[in-house]
Amino acid sequence: MKKHAAIVFLALIVFACPPSQARAESSWLEKGAGVLNTLNAGSGAPTGAHPSNAEIGDAFKKALSIGTQNVVGKLGATDGFNADPAIHIPLPGELQTVKKMLATVGMSQSVDDLELKLNRAAEAATPKAKALFLQAIKEMSFGDVKKIYAGPEDSATRYFQGKMTPALQKEMLPIVEKSLSQVGAIQAYDTVMGQYKALPFVPDVKANLTGHVLQKAMDGIFFYIAKEEAGIRNDPAKQTTALLKKVFGAK
Repeated sequence: MKKHAAIVFLALIVFACPPSQARAESSWLEKGAGVLNTLNAGSGAPTGAHPSNAEIGDAFKKALSIGTQNVVGKLGATDGFNADPAIHIPLPGELQTVKKMLATVGMSQSVDDLELKLNRAAEAATPKAKALFLQAIKEMSFGDVKKIYAGPEDSATRYFQGKMTPALQKEMLPIVEKSLSQVGAIQAYDTVMGQYKALPFVPDVKANLTGHVLQKAMDGIFFYIAKEEAGIRNDPAKQTTALLKKVFGAK
């Protein structure tokens, strides 16, 4: 099963070459197509200059592993969420009224502090995703691989979302809960709500900080997994090891 799992990711690279590179990459494309034809025909390992089945399988797993670990490493660092406009976690929708009301009386700093701490909690919980991605990659079946190849540009990302979301929620939930407390988000929330409730004639407001941070953290992770996948599909030079260059970048 392992040796067949690599067919699709090679295909993702082979057939995603931009038209402007068609002439320069023609021999590389022909070689990749030959590998796929050989494997699909069930004739065993490629011969000659073609990478072996084992090498293709290893490179397939390696490409996904590198991409997912890059994302987890980036988002799990300080300001991985907070300083990134694309995935910065805002206050829950329920607290937007609170934010506006406190801003009118010059008390917006406590709300800004709470928003920062929500992002810090997501950054603290993200590294938990690393082992789950690696396990999902390991468990990919040949059928999964074929679906990825036949699917759209983010098909690998969709595979991860479908396979990992329940486990990722389960693993990250206690980390998010703990992180919210450790970074002071719960205390900041209590401060904000205390200030808000002290204002006259304000409606009652409640927010689920844990659920909000957990969902936004997962959204941010998969957002960048999709970016990594698109880069791998469209940029063969993105490979960073000798094995990946041999399999995906051979000319």
